[in-house]
This record gives sequence, structure tokens and C-alpha cells, in this order.
Amino acid sequence: MTRSRAAFIIERVISFYRDGFRNMSDWGKKVWIIIIIKLFVIFVLLRLLFFPDLLKKNFTNDSERGDYIREHLLNNE
Repeated sequence: MTRSRAAFIIERVISFYRDGFRNMSDWGKKVWIIIIIKLFVIFVLLRLLFFPDLLKKNFTNDSERGDYIREHLLNNE
């Protein structure tokens, strides 16, 4: 059974990054940990704390949300 070319390329890319992280210095690993923590804070915590889902909070179903958006997009006063 032969593997597809796409599966082979995906396996090579994964192997490339896996070997790169294994051979990385301790300083580089610490920097990547800091980057991952910062991305988590930016995309998860800030979204939960500062960007609540107002449409879900103010309306009970999708049709009400859609009507509200449609009304405000088409109402160019």
C-alpha cells in the first residue's frame, strides 16, 4: 500500500519541527514557552474578560440576532 504524496509531505513537516524543537537550546525553549503563554493570554483570557458575546447575552435565538445585525447594517442614517 502506497502513501499519498500529501501524507508524506505532512509527515516530513511534522518531523522537521519535532526534530528542531528537540535540538533547540534551553534558551530557545524558554522563549517559545513565553511566546505560547503570551498568545494564550492574548487570545483566550482577553477575549473572555474584555470581549463578551453581547449578541448571545441580549438575544435568545439566532433569528433575533440576525434581525438586529441586519437592521443596523442596512440602517445608514
